[in-house]
Amino acid sequence: MDKPDNRRKRVTLILLLCAGILLVPLIAMQFTTEVDWTLQDFLVAAILLFGAGIGIELTLGFFKTRASRIIVMMLILIGVLSLWIQLAIGFF
Repeated sequence: MDKPDNRRKRVTLILLLCAGILLVPLIAMQFTTEVDWTLQDFLVAAILLFGAGIGIELTLGFFKTRASRIIVMMLILIGVLSLWIQLAIGFF
């Protein structure tokens, strides 16, 4: 079982990664009109990214075998990417 300190560090890392990813469109908006995100776009992206990160964190604690962890994490990532693509361009 993970120590609480390790879990806290991973959750902090998840938050920092989500913030870093969200900085990309925020910075791009300062230099080009091609990126035009609203507050709602940032909120939805933050929920998706943080939800995926926490889902992966829970997967690491819940599943014991490496194969099951990889499968569940891949399903989480595929789900998030599919939803992100759908929201961005209406692919489906």
